[in-house]
Amino acid sequence: MSLFENDQYRWRETYFVLFDSAKRPTLQRTKHVLAGLSNHYTLSNFSHDKKGLLESLTMLAPDDFAALDVCYVGGEEVLEQGAQLAKEIKFALYDPADQEKLKKLGKYDGRFDVLHFEQIADVGSDEEGESDELLDPSAVLIVLDALAKLTEGIAIDPQSGILMQ
Repeated sequence: MSLFENDQYRWRETYFVLFDSAKRPTLQRTKHVLAGLSNHYTLSNFSHDKKGLLESLTMLAPDDFAALDVCYVGGEEVLEQGAQLAKEIKFALYDPADQEKLKKLGKYDGRFDVLHFEQIADVGSDEEGESDELLDPSAVLIVLDALAKLTEGIAIDPQSGILMQ
């Protein structure tokens, strides 16, 4: 069950981890890595393909008032999006290391969508941003870094075009 269906959480933003699909990790390996990040994280809603490769999972980070849905996407769509992202952000990157990463973006055919959710303090309230002071972005940053290392890929904030590592 996606957190989109849970009224205790509100979607905030989506990040990507782009990588070579040949480096897509198994569900078991991913669970092991993510579970080792903190004993405050709870993993659930696991899905894998016939080969045991990660399809999706949910991670709750109650101390950070946050949760994440991680979902795999692969194929031509990812190749096209990576090439488009590379075009859009290439003039904003000045670090030579970032330029090298940028060259790889258009060649990656695997992607994890990391949907970041905020736990809502008062489910009945319609106030936007009311719990902003509670939401800690550290969980999403830690998970993006771990997934990028696990896949030897690149984490990116597609809204801002910022390469996350």
